[in-house]
Amino acid sequence: MLNNLNKNFDVLNDAQKKATFHIDGPLIIIAGAGSGKTRVLTYRIAHLLNTGVDSFSILALTFTNKAAREMKSRISKIVGESEAKNLWMGTFHSIFAKILRIEADKIGFNSNFTIYDTQDSEKLIRSIIKEKGLDKDIYRPKIVRNRISILKNNLITVNGYFNNPELLESDKISKRPFTGNLYKEYVRRCFRSNVMDFDDLLLKTNELLNNNPEVLFKYQNKFKYILVDEYQDTNHSQYKIVKMLADRFQNICVVGDDSQSIYSFRGANIDNILNFKKDYPDSISYKLEQNYRSSKNIVNSANSILKYNKNKLEKTVWTNNNEGEKVLINSFRTDSDEGRFVVNDIIKNRSIQNKENRDFAILYRTNAQSRSIEDALRINNVPYKIFGGLSFYQRKEIKDVLAYLKLILNKNDEESLKRVINYPPRGIGQTTIDKLSVASNEMGMSIFEFIEKENINNLKINNTTTEKLKNFVYMIKNFSLLNDKMSAYEITKEVIGRIGIIDHLKIDSSPEEINKIQNIEELLNGINELKIIDDELIDSKIKLSTFLEDVSLATDFDDKKNNNDNSVSLMTVHLAKGLEFSDVYIVGLEEDLFPSPMNIDSRNGLEEERRLFYVALTRAKNKVNISYSQTRYRWGNLDYCEPSRFISEIDPLYVENNSVNEEKNKIQIKSESYNSINKPNASMIKKLKKIDLFYKNKNVKKNIDVESGIYVYHERFGKGLVTLVEGTGSDRKALIDFEKFGRKKLLLNFAKLKILNKKSP
Repeated sequence: MLNNLNKNFDVLNDAQKKATFHIDGPLIIIAGAGSGKTRVLTYRIAHLLNTGVDSFSILALTFTNKAAREMKSRISKIVGESEAKNLWMGTFHSIFAKILRIEADKIGFNSNFTIYDTQDSEKLIRSIIKEKGLDKDIYRPKIVRNRISILKNNLITVNGYFNNPELLESDKISKRPFTGNLYKEYVRRCFRSNVMDFDDLLLKTNELLNNNPEVLFKYQNKFKYILVDEYQDTNHSQYKIVKMLADRFQNICVVGDDSQSIYSFRGANIDNILNFKKDYPDSISYKLEQNYRSSKNIVNSANSILKYNKNKLEKTVWTNNNEGEKVLINSFRTDSDEGRFVVNDIIKNRSIQNKENRDFAILYRTNAQSRSIEDALRINNVPYKIFGGLSFYQRKEIKDVLAYLKLILNKNDEESLKRVINYPPRGIGQTTIDKLSVASNEMGMSIFEFIEKENINNLKINNTTTEKLKNFVYMIKNFSLLNDKMSAYEITKEVIGRIGIIDHLKIDSSPEEINKIQNIEELLNGINELKIIDDELIDSKIKLSTFLEDVSLATDFDDKKNNNDNSVSLMTVHLAKGLEFSDVYIVGLEEDLFPSPMNIDSRNGLEEERRLFYVALTRAKNKVNISYSQTRYRWGNLDYCEPSRFISEIDPLYVENNSVNEEKNKIQIKSESYNSINKPNASMIKKLKKIDLFYKNKNVKKNIDVESGIYVYHERFGKGLVTLVEGTGSDRKALIDFEKFGRKKLLLNFAKLKILNKKSP
């Protein structure tokens, strides 16, 4: 079975072999990025089996099913499938669920208990909130579920909650004083139904082992060798279970990288890996410091960043790979310019280096940043895939706002009306909507018309709901009147403010809800950019209908193109952990964006942001492009951005900073905004005009050769054929037929055009 095993070990380097061949006692393997930690875990288990350790006595814990499957598959190839099947290997939750089913009677459950996922839990909590007559807009199921999840992962039971004055006061301040009652009833219902949720799998395992010494003794004796992957990501509950199980023999091997500890918002505690030596004073540590993934310049750049962190385990990652290209740093006037550069650079490198779309990844700190990147990819017809989420215009909060905008243009849009008539919640229930749908169909009119013509007076709907329906119709009609006088940006901003969607999302301060608010802000920013086109187009005022046409094209692109396996990858840096790509673009390296403003007020928070940047850098094999914007719109106000502190922390030896030369051509303006509260002074206006003039002059030079019959490229409209040029000087105009956007008449003094060829084909 174990034939040729020693030959297999030849693939390991010296450091990997030392960690692999260590058998007894506590062991920590500090594995730098790209250093082959999975290989070491795999071969360590194979070596344990080779020395006579019973496969049934080995416990290997991972964070993902994918990691567990990969390790088991590798082990099967080395030691045989039969032995590999005997291993207790899997995620924390799957392994503990298995133990709980065996020992269910010890904690009052039946072994056939059901496991609720997040949606199941929220559904039960929603029912309890309704039964108790609590305000569902304050006690939102998702908020309550998240609160209960945090309590459970910190091993705080119902009794523990009620005996903790700080927790009680915290929920009281949050205007949710009955949270404890909901927690108590939720636990009671789950127990009565023989149900556990994901958090119970950890909480109940802790209770089982703490309250039943004979059970703890049983599993301590069973699992003589314990291995834990990604130890830096363990939370308090997982840490306690592992420590109890390993306490008898202390043959525990943990593998991880404190430099990649980036999940504190999920409850991960970096102290678990930093304090391993304190928990196990006799432990041995091995360092896997050779990076097999990235070039020398990338590895050294990443190392130089971590020198600024104080809370860390010392190691020096190195590589025998080639020098590679230096890390490129570019600055751009706007985030749209940044997006266009990134996409054009991908197209160029794809051609020159004969690479595929899948070789490229674009990483950002927040989901909202994908909008400008997606716009550029669509215009250039480059397929892409959003990891761990939806394309920008497919996200719920964006579709909610868009539904209002569609309804303003077309009051008979039934789907849009049904989507938003009670969102944000205004007390119009589904029963009422169903009645309206049936009655309006019978009368051959839309729901909006039905309400508008006061036919609702004939339905059995109470006066309060009737008044709410009339108010909704009045609001939409008022928006329609305003739309006739406003630009797309102005009416969208008015809608967002009037419907109160931001206040509704702010009720829950979770990362998910904050992302939604940022997405809505980015939607406004995207519409605001359309105002810039007004300078180029003749007799134009970008209206709501124009914007919604763009969105329709965008969603059509999503449907047709984004199922392609050969796609550019877009994702947040958090989701990129564990992945690797040939070329990586890290966008939005600006203060108050990356690092996040939510994490810069404490050393722990800032150091985690720096580790996050380290993770971003080390995803790349061959090339890293870092970029930032000089300006960024926030809720319609123009902010001037400072480059992220992380850029200056990279050792200049490994960097090619293209932004340095650009800085000479622009005026440095810091922390000044265009808004009604802080009007720009005369000096500020002069600086802005100087910047604008610089960019406009560049465009004028480009457009001198524009003539009828040539093909041009516009940053927003894409490829087009010039059919007519007229006028002279600053009044020179061009009529252009764009392939996707139809005929547009542009002022060449302002239009940002690139000549594709002198003669049409």
